Amino acid sequence: MKIVISTDLYYPMINGVAVFSRNLATGLQKRGHRVIVLAPSITGEFSVEKDPEGGFTIIRLSSVRMPFYPDQISKIPEAIEIFGKKIPRIAYRNGLHVSFYPYPEIKRELDAFRPDLIHDQTPGPVALAVFRYAKRRNIPLVATGHAYPDNFTSQIKLPVLAKKPIDVAVRAYFASFLKKSEYATMPTELAIADLLPKDRKSFNVPVEALSNGIDLSRFSPGKAPENIHKKYHIPKNKPTIIYIGRVDPEKSLSVLVEAFSQVHQAIPEAQLVIVGDGSDKHKLETQSKDLGIEKHVIFTGRVVGNDLPNLYKIGTVFGISSTTETQSIVLMEAMASGLPAVAVKAGAIGELVKNSKNGYLCEPGDPFTMAKKFTKILSDPELRQKMSEDSLNRIKKHDIDHTLTRIEQIYSAVLDPE
Repeated sequence: MKIVISTDLYYPMINGVAVFSRNLATGLQKRGHRVIVLAPSITGEFSVEKDPEGGFTIIRLSSVRMPFYPDQISKIPEAIEIFGKKIPRIAYRNGLHVSFYPYPEIKRELDAFRPDLIHDQTPGPVALAVFRYAKRRNIPLVATGHAYPDNFTSQIKLPVLAKKPIDVAVRAYFASFLKKSEYATMPTELAIADLLPKDRKSFNVPVEALSNGIDLSRFSPGKAPENIHKKYHIPKNKPTIIYIGRVDPEKSLSVLVEAFSQVHQAIPEAQLVIVGDGSDKHKLETQSKDLGIEKHVIFTGRVVGNDLPNLYKIGTVFGISSTTETQSIVLMEAMASGLPAVAVKAGAIGELVKNSKNGYLCEPGDPFTMAKKFTKILSDPELRQKMSEDSLNRIKKHDIDHTLTRIEQIYSAVLDPE
């Protein structure tokens, strides 16, 4: 098949949509399909390139820099200090790039490629252009929904009374994109239930829960090489809570830092490692200092490539305090690395973490309970081993190969509905 994957967020950005889109393109290309990815340029200029690992084509569409959200590629600059107090940044020199009117470039490139099918990943300007093109050329569409409304509205400090109706409007907008396709997927049943109306009589598009999946061959239990400890200045042989992912407001990492401060009182040798970058990093550094734990909280910054699987091996337990996950690729990677998890009972996390089996689920915004559960796991090697084995067993069904096989079946059914 000749397949187009369209997305407004793409590698080298670090988020679930970008990672899944690249994994999908790589997997489909390796299975013999011809794949192109449509995504905004990360420089602003139109370009065409080959993915060095997957071999598929990436068409980077002309874009405009939006300075009010970091691009998730460049290091977040240090906060400005005024009278001894760090002031969070409002605008970023390396802002997110958005393609506001990509239709002419998309039309030109897709007319030359002549795709059999388009698979959209985001409800943004690229999708609007792609849907317009697909309708005019009668090309089948598959759509995958990845986000909760709160992923977007939590970035803006909205009054409580305003946030709820805006969330409702954003939810309806997201659902409308799935509705324009012939077939839609979301990573979990909980994500579907949250986004779509309970009465789906007016929603006549099939929607299936299909795991984003991960490449299980990349992640495994074991000890991290010594050079990883040295490179990221992480002490060895310490009980370690690890978080890997974006360091942005919707991840609620202040709850994780607060929980760790209580863990540290019970287990003074424990450390918290936060792998990633984002607009909340400076706030968390200040919080760690205020709590007197800054020497035991390590921020590695953004990490990609071959170091990532080894960083999971540094952890004793994975911590995730976000309430807005539609699935969480990083949690799946942690499970594949044999880590138990302490997570929040929100979003779709409960479909991965089973309470008292491969970790614990806590109520949102409850650092006290999170601390108790972290301490319990860190203090009990037998429990840790049992939960590690359970994580490894549960993650088997999330192998990217299963996801790719099902996606191929969906594509075939959409192309030949009879």
